[in-house]
Amino acid sequence: MSTPVSVFCCGVQKGGTTSLHAYFLQHPALLAPSRKEIHFFDDESQDWAAPDYTMLDTFFPDHDGRRMRFDITPIYGFWPPSLGRIRAYNPASRLIFLFRDPFDRAWSQWCMEFARGAETLPFADAIRDGRGRLDGLPPLAHEQRVYSYVERGRYAEQVRRALRHFPSESLLFLRSEDLLCQRHATLARIAGFLGIAPFPDTGEKREHRRPEIAFPSVPTNADRQLVADELRDDLCQFAALSGLDVSGWPTLR
Repeated sequence: MSTPVSVFCCGVQKGGTTSLHAYFLQHPALLAPSRKEIHFFDDESQDWAAPDYTMLDTFFPDHDGRRMRFDITPIYGFWPPSLGRIRAYNPASRLIFLFRDPFDRAWSQWCMEFARGAETLPFADAIRDGRGRLDGLPPLAHEQRVYSYVERGRYAEQVRRALRHFPSESLLFLRSEDLLCQRHATLARIAGFLGIAPFPDTGEKREHRRPEIAFPSVPTNADRQLVADELRDDLCQFAALSGLDVSGWPTLR
């Protein structure tokens, strides 16, 4: 195997990972893959008893070994086996997680799925009766990728899974709003975590803005209350596990 991928951003979906990718592209110490989301470690068509890592290598150009290869695929934190697979591949990996208020994240995911035609239900229905589409399905079913609006907000579960596979010093937990509103300080933390020079100041990156289409619904206070009731205990546990102050997140207010 050639120089392994050593930097992973594992979530969350709709949490600013595309903007982080744009910053990573500008750093001379980091080597980008040919596309932003490789989706190697959540690929259920792989034989995970004997994975073919040469397939992972095909996403990267040849290099002199001095730059760090990175993979920004936000489903890794949510997809149950992914972090264990990363650990088996490279136990020295450094993992970064960007967490966003779970209600705002769920709404953004629904907008994405509706815009691409994968979702037809209004948002209110999708986070209520629409969750029945996951009932009885195995945890690795395709539907878990699409309709998991509320389920992906169980951040405490994701942090526990990360801590089971990696030591805490190999994990960096961040709030997505810090990358948006305090990018210099946040990028400095990431650079320190990775042991690389500071990021060059190439300006603010705001990628993947919401599609400008007519959506059939808008989020309501009742929708927010439903998600808050569902996730409040998990979010309190998440704050304790991650060390992040999320008291200002609308879902908890």
